[in-house]
Amino acid sequence: MMINLYVYCYLMLMLSIFFYLMGMFLYYLELTIILEWLLFNLNSLNMEMMILLDWVTCLFISVVMLISSMIMLYSVVYMSGESNINRFIMLLNLFIFSMVLMIVSPNLISILFGWDGLGLSSYCLVIYYQNYISFNSGMVTVLCNRLGDLGLLMSISLVFVYGSWGMNGFMLSYKGELVMMMILLGGLTKSAQMPFSVWLPMAMAAPTPVSALVHSSTLVTAGVYLLLRFNSFLMSFNSQILLFYISVFTMFMAGLMANFEMDLKKVIALSTLSQLGLMMMILSLGMKFLSFYHLLTHAVFKSLLFMCAGILIHFMNNNQDIRFYGKLNEFLPFTMMSFYISSLALMGFPFMAGFYSKDLIMESIYMMNLNLFIISFVIMSIMFTISYSLRLLYYIFFSEFKWVSVCMIRESMLMNMSMIILLLFSIFGGAFFFWIYFFDNYFIFIPLSVKLITMDFMLVGVLLMMLLYMKNFIQIYILTYYFSSMWMLNHMYMWVYKPFMEMGVEGFKMDMEWVEFFGKDLMLKIMENLKIINNTFKMYMYMMIISMMVLVMFIII
Repeated sequence: MMINLYVYCYLMLMLSIFFYLMGMFLYYLELTIILEWLLFNLNSLNMEMMILLDWVTCLFISVVMLISSMIMLYSVVYMSGESNINRFIMLLNLFIFSMVLMIVSPNLISILFGWDGLGLSSYCLVIYYQNYISFNSGMVTVLCNRLGDLGLLMSISLVFVYGSWGMNGFMLSYKGELVMMMILLGGLTKSAQMPFSVWLPMAMAAPTPVSALVHSSTLVTAGVYLLLRFNSFLMSFNSQILLFYISVFTMFMAGLMANFEMDLKKVIALSTLSQLGLMMMILSLGMKFLSFYHLLTHAVFKSLLFMCAGILIHFMNNNQDIRFYGKLNEFLPFTMMSFYISSLALMGFPFMAGFYSKDLIMESIYMMNLNLFIISFVIMSIMFTISYSLRLLYYIFFSEFKWVSVCMIRESMLMNMSMIILLLFSIFGGAFFFWIYFFDNYFIFIPLSVKLITMDFMLVGVLLMMLLYMKNFIQIYILTYYFSSMWMLNHMYMWVYKPFMEMGVEGFKMDMEWVEFFGKDLMLKIMENLKIINNTFKMYMYMMIISMMVLVMFIII
């Protein structure tokens, strides 16, 4: 079965090159290709299948295919001992195909097909290792994402009466703002913005190659890409203010939490959440190409970071607690170098891939008329990025080795080959994309003192890491649990989902037993379920009160 992985790797690499060349062709000739098939016509409703090909679509598909091909090659070694490797390959292909279908769709119906394909295949991949933690994580993931699907379904039903399910179906409608809010709900859930952030760290129960694909260029970026496509509608209906505040607080929360997390994959997942908040924030300010630029650079170095983490976990006997790590640079030199470079790109170290997009984003924010309170939150989030990245490097490579006394660790040549291309893109990718595609989009003119604010706070982030972790200057034991539990959102979601789980169990029992217990016993079962429904109604009332409080808070701000 490993032959199939080689074949898929080769095909995806060729597709990546093809779509990249096609994207350059469309970009420099300023062309957009729309293919449209009318499937049926019912009264005034046209059911159409549409494919949109422009330089944004082709470039994004090219990056997705490049990362997917490298992950297929990486999986040859990482998943070599699996008995169900066929199922893994099929699920991964379905996942990639669903993402591509969503990327090329300007139609809400075909977007929903790709959207639901992502949700279904991600659920199957999260529960791939069949244990209690995986099942719990998969259930939270799929229930959170169903809220986004609900938003898309409601937007489809709202534009139904205007004769088309295309992207411009609601522009002339007086319900356009409501439709945009439903699409915004879909984007927030899929990209795990507050208060839907719980599922993203829990999705780390999936195999590491899947995590590398999910958190770099597919599932979590689907929400960003959806709002990027609908950005002109988002700005015209004044929905961007809500998105701006949510994304800034998500970025701050994720960066703060990552400084207290001890699980290696969850730290990297929280860094993904922080970067998604950055993309959403700049998207809400109307700079969609700048958000897309950071999406591309982030996809490359984040997939490399996850692949390095997978090698570390693989050779540490599946132990993900970074407190047991240390001195691994003596065993895994190439992995250490790749981890260094991807972390530096994540931090925005000058002239790495992440520097070009993050520095451009920060300079654009400095040029805008934003209040000092919000700018301070953004700068602190950037500072936390430096802090948790250096903390991770310290625990893994500079602390003492705390694992077994006799250790036989060696690197795999095939795994290293799969990371070389991503390593080169993590160094040169930012400049490469900038000079070819994004050079003339934004003109920045700020004083040198403002320009150096970001660099100054990066140095403050280094100092913060040294004080907190290397010198043991400050130990905040009391707040550690609060921060690592995502500000108690985990417990809130347990409280929300429990009535639905109980209703499902009782409903299944009734479905199995209604023939045998038709009559008195059935009425008793119905009464028990009515009690559960009553409790659910109370829960909805509590949620409504909380929502009203949050709305009042935003109005006051």
